[in-house]
Amino acid sequence: MASEDVKTGESAVSTIVNLAEEAKLARQGVKPTREQILSICKSLVAGGVAGGVSRTAVAPLERLKILLQVQNPHSIKYNGTVQGLKYIWRTEGFRGLFKGNGTNCARIVPNSAVKFFSYEQASKGILLLYQQQTGNEDAQLTPVLRLGAGACAGIIAMSATYPMDMVRGRLTVQTEKSPYQYRGIVHALSTVLREEGPRALYKGWLPSVIGVIPYVGLNFAVYESLKDWLIKSKSFGLVEDSELGVTTRLACGAAAGTVGQTVAYPLDVIRRRMQMVGWKDAASIVTGDGKTKAPLEYTGMIDAFRKTVRHEGFRALYKGLVPNSVKVVPSIAIAFVTYEQVKDILGVEIRISD
Repeated sequence: MASEDVKTGESAVSTIVNLAEEAKLARQGVKPTREQILSICKSLVAGGVAGGVSRTAVAPLERLKILLQVQNPHSIKYNGTVQGLKYIWRTEGFRGLFKGNGTNCARIVPNSAVKFFSYEQASKGILLLYQQQTGNEDAQLTPVLRLGAGACAGIIAMSATYPMDMVRGRLTVQTEKSPYQYRGIVHALSTVLREEGPRALYKGWLPSVIGVIPYVGLNFAVYESLKDWLIKSKSFGLVEDSELGVTTRLACGAAAGTVGQTVAYPLDVIRRRMQMVGWKDAASIVTGDGKTKAPLEYTGMIDAFRKTVRHEGFRALYKGLVPNSVKVVPSIAIAFVTYEQVKDILGVEIRISD
C-alpha cells in the first residue's frame, strides 16, 4: 500500500517537475543537447557534494537527535546535547559519534542531488505555468510558488531514497548492548526484507511526506526569498556587485533551516518511531536496557501521535529538538552555500530559481 502510494505520488510530482523542460524542448522541436545533459550532471554532482559535506559536518548531532527521539522516558540516560555527546563518547568512543553516518551519506548524497535538481526543474515548470496563467512573461516566482517547488523536490527526493533512511534510522540507534546487530547497510536491508517484507522499507513514509512539504518547501522558499530581498533592498550593506557574500548566504541558509525544521519536527519524531515497528529487538532500545520489553505497536501515523502524546506528553514530539536545531542551522547553511560554490566552480549558473 505504502509503496503504491509512493509510486503514485512520484508519478504525479514528476509530471510537474519535468513540465518546463519538456515544454521548452517541444517548442524548439529538438532533443536535449550535450551541453544540457552536461549541465544536468553538474547540477546533480553539486547537489550530492553539498549533501555529503553538510551531513558529515553534523553527524554526531544527527545521531544524538535520533537516540533522543526513541529514548525510553522511564530510563533516561542523558537529557541535554552536551551530556548526550559525552555519554556516547564514553560508552562507544569516537566512532560512536559517527555511527550510521556511512549509511546516512549513502542516502543523503543521492537525496541531495535529486532534491536540488528537482527544485530547479520544478521551479522552471511552475514559473512557466504562472507566466502563462498571468500572461506576464516577466513574472517571477513568489515565496508561495517557491514553497510549492520545494515541496515537490522534497517529496521526490525523499521517496526515492526512503528505504535508505529507514535502514539508517535502525543502524543509528543500535548500541553495543543491543541484542541484535545489523552489520551494515546491505545486511540491514536484506534482513528487513527477509523478516518484515518490502513494505517495511516504507514504514513512516506518510508522516515523512507530510513533514517534507513544510520542511524542504520552507527551506527553499525562505532561503531564496531572503536572498532576493537582501539583494533588491540592499539592506545592511551586505550586497557587493549584486551578489551576497558567503557569510550572508550562510546566515540565510541558517534562517531557512531553523524555520523549516521547527515546523516539521513532530512529524520527524513520529516517523522515527514508526520505523522501529516490526523490529523485534527495537523494544530494548526504546524501552531501555531491559526491564520492560513491551512490543512497539502503532497502527498508523495518527495512532503513533496519540500514543506518544498520551504516554509521554506533548513535549515528547520535540524530543531531540535542541541538538537537531544545533545541527540543522549549520547543515542547511553549508548545503546551500556548498551547492552554489560547487556549481560556480563547475561553471554552471548558480542561481537556484532562475
